Amino acid sequence: MAEIFKLGREAVEQLAAAYGTPLLVVSQEQIRENYRTLRDGLRDAKIYYAVKANPDNTIINTLAEEGAFFDVASDGEMLMLAKLGISGDKMVYANPVKTLSGLNTASDLGVGHFTFDSETEIAKMARSIPGARVLLRIRIDDTHALVDLNKKFGVDPKQALRLLQIARNQGLNPAGLCFHVGSQTTDVAPYLVAIKVCSAIFSEAAEAGFDLRILDIGGGFPIPTKEYVADNAAMTREIRKALDSYFPNTEIWAEPGRGICGTGTNLITKVIGKTERDGKQWYFLDEGLYGTFSGVIFDHWEYEMETFKQAEETVLATFAGPSCDSLDVIIREKETPQLEIDDLILVPACGAYTSASATTFNGFPLTKSVIWEAVRDKITPIK
Repeated sequence: MAEIFKLGREAVEQLAAAYGTPLLVVSQEQIRENYRTLRDGLRDAKIYYAVKANPDNTIINTLAEEGAFFDVASDGEMLMLAKLGISGDKMVYANPVKTLSGLNTASDLGVGHFTFDSETEIAKMARSIPGARVLLRIRIDDTHALVDLNKKFGVDPKQALRLLQIARNQGLNPAGLCFHVGSQTTDVAPYLVAIKVCSAIFSEAAEAGFDLRILDIGGGFPIPTKEYVADNAAMTREIRKALDSYFPNTEIWAEPGRGICGTGTNLITKVIGKTERDGKQWYFLDEGLYGTFSGVIFDHWEYEMETFKQAEETVLATFAGPSCDSLDVIIREKETPQLEIDDLILVPACGAYTSASATTFNGFPLTKSVIWEAVRDKITPIK
C-alpha cells in the first residue's frame, strides 16, 4: 500500500509562515489515488462520491475530472454541483427523506435517480417527479461500524417487496436496491451479508415481475488510523468477487465519502494558549470543535496530532479550541511532549466530516485551504 498524504516538518513550518494558521492542505493526488483504488477494485462500478463527507471545490472538481458521479442529500448540494458544471444525470438524490425544495431542484436539474425506504416517501416522489427511477434502501445491521446509519435509515428486507409494489403502483420506476453498512466499516463481512440479502430480494422481485437492474452498495470504506491499517484494495476485491457471484449482470454503484476524501487533507494548527487547571496541563489551539475538529462530535473521531517534538518526558494534556465555550474541548488526557505558545501541530487524515460541519461560531472564520500540488514546489528542504 502506498503511504497516505502526510506533511513533513519543513512543509508544516513553511506553509504556516506563508499562509498562517489554522490551514487546511488538500492533496489532489491523494484524492485521485483513493478514487482510483475504489473504482479499480470494484471494477466497472459507478462511483458516486458522497458530497456530505467534504464538499470542498477542489475535491469535487478533481473527482469530476476523474469521471466520478455524485451522491447528494439536499438541494444545496445539487445547486453547488450545478454551479461547478456538473449535470443532474451525474447525481443520485440519496437522502431517504427528501424535502419538497430538494425534489423541485432535482426535477429542475434533471437528477435521474432517488432512494427511499418508506411508503410516505413514495407518495412525495410520485407527486413531484412522476416516473422517477428509484432505489429501495435496505437495512443492514452492522454493530462494528463507527457510525451505524441503519438505526435511522433502511427498510426491513421482509418489507422490501411490498414497498417496491407500492412504488410501481404509484407510477414510479423501481430500478434497484441500495444499502449502507455504516461509516468506517473495517470488516468486509457486512458487505457480503448485504449482497446476499439483496440477491434474495432481487429474486423475489423478479418473480413478481420487477426488472431490478441496479445494486448500490453504499459507502463505509475505511481510512487508516493508529490502530487500524486500511486496505480498501483488498476489501473491494472480496466485494467484487461476491458481486460477480450474486449479481453478474447487474449495474453496480458505490457511494464512498470518507474512503475518498478522508486521507486527502492535512490540518496545520498551533498552540495559542497554555495553562494548568487542577494540576493538569491544558493547551489551547487556534482551531477547535466548531471548526475542523467538529468531527470529534459529529463523526466520533479521534485525530492524530503530530508535534514534531522529541521528549523523554511527556504529559497528559487536554487540548481545547479557541472559542468561549466550555464544550470546545478536542481531547482529554492525551500523552504529549511539553508544548509552548506558537508550537505547530499537524493533523493528518482530517478530510472527512471535518470542514464539512465546521461553523463560524463566535466569529471565527472557516479555515482557509491551499492545494498541496500548487504550493509544494515552494517548500525548501531543511539542510
